[in-house]
Amino acid sequence: MFTASSLGLSERQAVMLTVGFYMVTALVMVACNKWALQSQALPWLLLWCQMLIAVLLLKLTDSLGVLKMPQIRTDVSKALVPLISINVLGLGVNTLCLVYVDTSFYQIARGLVLPFTVIFAYCLLGQPSSKLVLSACFVVFCGFYTGVTSEVNVSTRGVFFGIVSSITTSVHAIVIKKSLVAVNNSSIDLVYYNNILSFLACTPIVFMSGEISEVIEKLSVDGIEVFYSFLFAALVTGFFGFLVNLAGFLQISKTSPTTHMISGAVRGVLQTLIGYFAFNDTITTGRLAGIVLILGGGALYTWAKDKEMQDKAKPTYIPMTQQDVDNDDDGDDERNQVGKA
Repeated sequence: MFTASSLGLSERQAVMLTVGFYMVTALVMVACNKWALQSQALPWLLLWCQMLIAVLLLKLTDSLGVLKMPQIRTDVSKALVPLISINVLGLGVNTLCLVYVDTSFYQIARGLVLPFTVIFAYCLLGQPSSKLVLSACFVVFCGFYTGVTSEVNVSTRGVFFGIVSSITTSVHAIVIKKSLVAVNNSSIDLVYYNNILSFLACTPIVFMSGEISEVIEKLSVDGIEVFYSFLFAALVTGFFGFLVNLAGFLQISKTSPTTHMISGAVRGVLQTLIGYFAFNDTITTGRLAGIVLILGGGALYTWAKDKEMQDKAKPTYIPMTQQDVDNDDDGDDERNQVGKA
């Protein structure tokens, strides 16, 4: 597999390319999902098709020798149950949220990612937050509240699924970090396990959702022609779903959760523009104010974390990789040895 050094890239350049790759694929994925769901509102079937295509593409890359896929082991699969559970739930509510809200409002409906990230960082990792960070969370919450309450015909279901999506997104980055240990810190192995096991877990949900019966009924009445657009959209989203899955794992393994959140905020701005120009979304004053507050809170959070790193004499640039941390630890050991000498 190619590495940053083999491509003549510095660690920082590799991180920036990873983040850019994730942002582009995620943006295309959201737009394609909305397109598919406008054709046929079959969120769980769409998700199942995406997972199937992702698994087939991973198998293809393994057959061609591009990537080496691991053998599925029971002990590793059991260790990844928390990841698979949060992944299937997260993907499901993300898709359901997109069914009920516009592409531009999707950013507001899922606007509580930062507050929940701070909460779970404290509850699961024992990481306390400064007053400045808490202030940033309050600004984000104000943006969410402003965006939701200013809408005349806001979808309660869409907002509900957006809140659940915010929770799953916050936990997902933490769970991925912990799950990497089970696969010897191999992002590719984790992508493969995640897709295979998520596909298996999603299969019974598709049947229980009643969407298969809906498809059979529509086929008997309207014929296969009515599903041409959906099938083509499912193929496109499946391909980009494979890319965004790979990109997301690469980004989280290469960067900190902070960087993951920052790229998501930037993606939100571009997503709003796509919704406006591609899907003719109506950008109300309240919706725009909500988006600005959410992104402003994210910027304040970034500045607060950078300030904390400066106070601790850590590198001030973002993202900060695990390699940077390891190098700092080595430097501390050397200084300690010199002091003892």
